[in-house]
Amino acid sequence: MIELIVAERCTDCGACIEVCPANVLDPGRGGPPILARVEDCQTCFMCELYCRADAIYVAPDCGRRVAVSEAEVLASGRLGRYRKHSGWDEWAEQFPNEQWLMETVFRRAGEAAAQARAERPAAAKE
Repeated sequence: MIELIVAERCTDCGACIEVCPANVLDPGRGGPPILARVEDCQTCFMCELYCRADAIYVAPDCGRRVAVSEAEVLASGRLGRYRKHSGWDEWAEQFPNEQWLMETVFRRAGEAAAQARAERPAAAKE
């Protein structure tokens, strides 16, 4: 589940907002995106893959949030690791990219979840 965005690294490019299939992020006001709906995160890592600044940390636990601090994540070297080891973008020549098929899978799952939310009775949404 997405846990944090390191403001110092974020370039505010908006790529994470655009690629998130579950609409978890909202644009920030003059700063990094806001984690607006973390409970909707599918742990698909799309935001992390598309973040060229390596500013996003997604914990592998998709069932619950994991308490991490920015200092811990920065010190651990985990920022950008998933992107690198997935052979994404600039890492394509060094690591095999097996993510290209998953983008469609997660996008379809996000669309199905959004449709299910839209079809819920109004009382169930509250």
